[in-house]
Amino acid sequence: MPVVIALVVLVNVLGSDGGPGTARGGDRAPAEIEGADPGAREDLPVLPLDAPPMTPAAEASCPALMENLPFELAGEPSRKVQSDTLHVYAWGEPPVVLRCGVERPVGWTVGASAIQINGVQWYVDTADPETTVWTVVDRPVYVEVRLPADVDSAPVTALTVPLAEALPYQEPTPGP
Repeated sequence: MPVVIALVVLVNVLGSDGGPGTARGGDRAPAEIEGADPGAREDLPVLPLDAPPMTPAAEASCPALMENLPFELAGEPSRKVQSDTLHVYAWGEPPVVLRCGVERPVGWTVGASAIQINGVQWYVDTADPETTVWTVVDRPVYVEVRLPADVDSAPVTALTVPLAEALPYQEPTPGP
């Protein structure tokens, strides 16, 4: 486990070009960073991602999750992203995108159902015909995983283990 943490730190910190908003190696290819993920998709451009809000809960919880994420997800290798925070991650093309520390989903209200997978509760939003948004609702922070609409739940299922290991259970609190 310490080796994985060191690799994530190397990719996220040493790979930065020194400017803010660069994660997962910035403009450098992961292969250029010692100890970086050799399976990263070099043929894909850097993916710009919006940063979730930086809250005290996100600052306290997200680093543990980000250090615990797999380099490969449901057969898709990780890819370089650019964001104002290190609390985002992506795999494959079309991308599966994880953002840690997002706001409570608007639709997650009293009476809304959640899906439980391997002990992790997810609120699923299918309002956008091109993207399915899965949001973890039973941890200290909300974690969003965006999937192309034609991708099944395999990436979400695979992420339940690192999520449960990194973030302790917390009673869900849907909105009014």
